[in-house]
Amino acid sequence: MSTIDIIVGRYKEDKERLQTKGLGYIGKHYIGTKKDYHLANRVLIDLARPHLINIFGKRGTGKSYTLGVLAEELLELEEEFRKNIAVVIFDPMGIYWSMKIPNEKDKGLLLSWGLEPRGYDIEIAIPKGLEKKYIENDVDYDILYAIKPSELNFNDWIYSLNLEMNSLESMILEKALSELKEEKKDNYTLEDIINKVLEIEDCKETRMLSHRLSATRYWGIFDEKGINIKRIVKPGRCVVVDLSQFGLESGGWSVRSLAVGLLVRKILMARIESRRIEEKESILGERLRDKYPSYIPLTWILIDEAHQFLPSQGVTAASLPLLQAIKIGRQPGVSMILSTQMPFKLHQEAISQGDIVISHRLTAQKDISALENVMQTYQRYSIVDYFDSMPQEKGSAIILDDNSERIYEVRIRPRKSWHAGESAIALQEK
Repeated sequence: MSTIDIIVGRYKEDKERLQTKGLGYIGKHYIGTKKDYHLANRVLIDLARPHLINIFGKRGTGKSYTLGVLAEELLELEEEFRKNIAVVIFDPMGIYWSMKIPNEKDKGLLLSWGLEPRGYDIEIAIPKGLEKKYIENDVDYDILYAIKPSELNFNDWIYSLNLEMNSLESMILEKALSELKEEKKDNYTLEDIINKVLEIEDCKETRMLSHRLSATRYWGIFDEKGINIKRIVKPGRCVVVDLSQFGLESGGWSVRSLAVGLLVRKILMARIESRRIEEKESILGERLRDKYPSYIPLTWILIDEAHQFLPSQGVTAASLPLLQAIKIGRQPGVSMILSTQMPFKLHQEAISQGDIVISHRLTAQKDISALENVMQTYQRYSIVDYFDSMPQEKGSAIILDDNSERIYEVRIRPRKSWHAGESAIALQEK
């Protein structure tokens, strides 16, 4: 690391203790304006500590690309760091599978940055019940995941089924779940829920609710055995949870939100327990984690199109688990990277709690205002001025580092792995 490299997100004590370790190379600082600029110092980001990083940018400016760059850097940390973290990407558009493939298309550009194309040994997780659909669509996968119906609480069902909280259907469902929990603890099936609902009362609302519940069979995420979260969270590995095949006919974003919410909740609970084990290790001075089957490493959760799961208005099945991870996740070691093209539609807690913001160009006034609310303490100029001075190139961005209270103009480095998230074009290359 050069002495003039810019480091964002790192505490002062870690700069002295860790020196060059635990850093990711995400781009270069640019100096000048869009008409006359040049790339200067490298920009490095701290990946050794937990962070909440927000990536903003209107469509086509590179937000998903930047999320991929950060995922690459997490997988290229020194072994002493990488073996103690896991990376989980929630992929609603089905574009991060391409991280397995080297970016030979941009080899010349990569070489000019001192980098080379490479693919990463990632794993793709798909819903167990949609395996046939993935095979028919020729989508490769490595892991099948599923959720036990008994793991859903009342709110999960309400938000997933789009029920009114105080409706008769909701009250019937709540009673059914309460009785099942008393009778079968945490080991009941979807059929048990449907049968219990029909037992409670013979009315139009009960029949409608049973039909709604029956339709969830086609969501493809329920299974009596569920999944051990250690199949998704693996030391030194990246697992992409593919959500792309949840079509509108099966609930679309509601089902995706349910999958995200339940898996995030499992990760957070497992990390809270794992953090206790790590504290015991520090106190006793010996390694204990190998003795605990429930132990999982520090986890980075990356979510594209984050506003769909944690909206500023309304609630989804993912809202509460994500808010819990945002508010308390840093202590147990859960980091989050949230990417969205519409920051004004992202929950205010996600924006205000972020300690690093990477923003590509924004043009909608509501989005600019949402960003200004975060940056107003540090900015010397208006956000519009920062964006106007940017070079008209994909990858140009500003970074707000809450730790140093500084704003940097940067160019995000090119991806080493293939990026499948570019816009489609009618012209076919020969």
